[in-house]
Amino acid sequence: MIKEVYLAGGCFWGVEGYFSQLNGVIGTKVGYSNGTTTETNYQKIKSTDHAEVIYLKYDNEILSLNDVLRHYFRIIDPVSVNKQGGDIGRQYRTGIYYVDEETYREVSDFITILQKEFSKKIAVEVEKVSNYVDAEEYHQKYLEKNPTGYCHVDLSLAKKSL
Repeated sequence: MIKEVYLAGGCFWGVEGYFSQLNGVIGTKVGYSNGTTTETNYQKIKSTDHAEVIYLKYDNEILSLNDVLRHYFRIIDPVSVNKQGGDIGRQYRTGIYYVDEETYREVSDFITILQKEFSKKIAVEVEKVSNYVDAEEYHQKYLEKNPTGYCHVDLSLAKKSL
């Protein structure tokens, strides 16, 4: 079954670079989500309060949502607020933005269990996706086009088992 979810984990270049390597991923796009307006761009996201996200389309029979979440939490600091790696600001907040209630329930259950491993509150937003806008073309597959580009994510982790 084909599923989709939007993941905010700091700079979207690294999050996309990581997830695009996983078996079961059908496609990724980078964009901006869950801001206050229906339009934005890279220069405006601070004023529109959008988060940098990846749109993830995956085959749930090959890559379960549980495994998507395990990979996601492997590459973020889940208790950091508005900061991942060297990137600071609300546009770099963490979030899981769902399209259906089944995904919402599974994500909520996952985070409830994971919270027991942390003394600080997990700062990952879990909300229905809204106001999504594709990022500019130069951001799409950025690390493929610019292999030495900045990335706060250890992309080699994608090739290691969970």
